[in-house]
Amino acid sequence: MSTESAGKQPAGRTDSGLPVREVYRAGEVGLDPDRDLGEPGAFPFTRGVYPNMYRGRLWTMRQYAGFGTAEETNRRYHYLLERGQTGLSVAFDLPTQMGYDSDHPMAAGEVGRAGVAIDSIDDMRTLFDGIDLAQVSTSMTINSTAAILLALYIAVAEEKGADRAELAGTIQNDILKEYIARGTYIYPVDPSLRLISDIMAFCAEEVPRWNTISISGYHIREAGATAPQEVAFTFANGLEYVRRAVEAGIEVEAFAPRLSFFFAAHNDFFEEIAKFRAARRLWARLMRERWDASDRACRLRFHTQTGGSTLTAQQPRNNVVRVTTQALSAVLGGTQSLHTNGYDEALSLPSEEAAEIALRTQQILAYESGAARTVDPLAGSYFVEDLTNRIEEEARRYLAEIQERGGAAEAVAYMQDEIHRAAYQVQMEVESGERTVVGVNRFQAKDQAAAGMDRTDYSGLEEEQQTQVQRFREGREGAPVEGALSALRGAAAGGENLMPLIIRAVKARATLGEISDALREEWGTYRPRG
Repeated sequence: MSTESAGKQPAGRTDSGLPVREVYRAGEVGLDPDRDLGEPGAFPFTRGVYPNMYRGRLWTMRQYAGFGTAEETNRRYHYLLERGQTGLSVAFDLPTQMGYDSDHPMAAGEVGRAGVAIDSIDDMRTLFDGIDLAQVSTSMTINSTAAILLALYIAVAEEKGADRAELAGTIQNDILKEYIARGTYIYPVDPSLRLISDIMAFCAEEVPRWNTISISGYHIREAGATAPQEVAFTFANGLEYVRRAVEAGIEVEAFAPRLSFFFAAHNDFFEEIAKFRAARRLWARLMRERWDASDRACRLRFHTQTGGSTLTAQQPRNNVVRVTTQALSAVLGGTQSLHTNGYDEALSLPSEEAAEIALRTQQILAYESGAARTVDPLAGSYFVEDLTNRIEEEARRYLAEIQERGGAAEAVAYMQDEIHRAAYQVQMEVESGERTVVGVNRFQAKDQAAAGMDRTDYSGLEEEQQTQVQRFREGREGAPVEGALSALRGAAAGGENLMPLIIRAVKARATLGEISDALREEWGTYRPRG
């Protein structure tokens, strides 16, 4: 093993480049306790969205899982629920995310690899077999096809006897960040935003406990953004969604309380805690400034996932330490739910051992660390309060620039460029050794043995899924499918809310790809610049 000494300590700045003084003293931090802090559960929510936070209820331990077929993923869900997981989180494969059935030529080589393949209502039934959807909350990381997956979920839940008004969960449904940072978009910007407004309006009336959008900074951060950029670009998207919903005639108070957010937790411990606190305060202030929203509509509730891009394939068990530190920052920052990554995810989908260790990490933080005993335990720390102020100020600076460019929908290229610059800077620092990554550019071991690789037979899995969807089509009546798809195409060309028609289509046994194609025929597809 390496005996390299620790050497020179890190420079006086955060991972995002914010300056850090050697010591912080009373009187050096500009802070008005009444204006900037307040009480937990009260505007501006710096200290948390609930008065007693984890003393009343722990965060939801929601481990993200999905791979291969619905049957395999269902087994993993039961495995995690039996070990104390308190909420489900579904990862879908790329064809499902992009609106292609598993037997489409565009799906070749990708079926079941990045998540579970869902082609039809039969797949959704299998995914949640033996799980009471009226008693568990489910988060689905899905964007372009979010309306279809939500429709499938509602249809299956109702088959199980659940009332759609009682269903609890979240769809990510954040299309703007797909254009900015991730790439799983289908339709042009305007019809995509129309679909989001339709989902918001439908759920406000029919599925009131459902979070209709999880505005995601996670993928923005994973693409290379700094902490202030993550906050600013996420909120730029959020403000665009609110504006579009209001313009569509939906009252702010009818949907804003059900907005949720999704952030990353990266390695800079204190910066991450400050980021979560600054985000809560900034969102509350923005909603009050722009729409005079009530306290309830100003609350920022968020899910956190530890940083996938921070995991290393070299010395992968070091990732257990990284994940623990990141998870603790999310807890101290006041997250409402949390996913902790498996230590082997830089190599493959997480093994059962890695998934269990990841869940146990949360349980140890919750029940052994003492971190949940008091609300916002780092409030008043000169350092944390200064970082909180700086992140809010920097995020506001970016938001002003985006506003000048016409808002998030018009500023996609600007945000892409800023993220690319930040990512390039980090990569240059790692390659020069200015930024240390343990086991990668310092403290390497001669034996960099990797954890066990994923040995799933994806070719066999793909053939199985293709056969299933073909049999599904062969075993249905054609007229109800064609009638439902024709009605959907007609509504897409007009202004009718599409959610009831999508639910009709999935119940008529239309596939996810067929519904997506019906919308493609009317709306076309998005073409990125240059």
